[in-house]
Amino acid sequence: MVVDVVKRCFRVFKKANESTGKILGNMIKVQELRRLWGICHMDWVTGLPPGSDKSYNACLVIVDRFSKTQIFFPCCKDDTAMDTAPLIWNRVVSWTGIFTNLISERDPTFN
Repeated sequence: MVVDVVKRCFRVFKKANESTGKILGNMIKVQELRRLWGICHMDWVTGLPPGSDKSYNACLVIVDRFSKTQIFFPCCKDDTAMDTAPLIWNRVVSWTGIFTNLISERDPTFN
């Protein structure tokens, strides 16, 4: 009798704890932090209302993983990698130095 109760509880527990979401890919280990602006994350915030000059509707965000310092740049959601590269080079790399890693969330901009 006790064995039957335990078996039923185990089945309920197992079913309640099954993953219902999409299977995630393998995580990539990021190098350990050694210096400011060595490893940075980059992402776009889109869906913003147009700016005062009506040309910007998104924001490029770059975050230093070591210090959590953030830099925000107005941009357009239709910007390509060719539009973004000079922005990063002229406004970030010239100030912080070259990154060891720049991590993006596989944005369609870079496909």
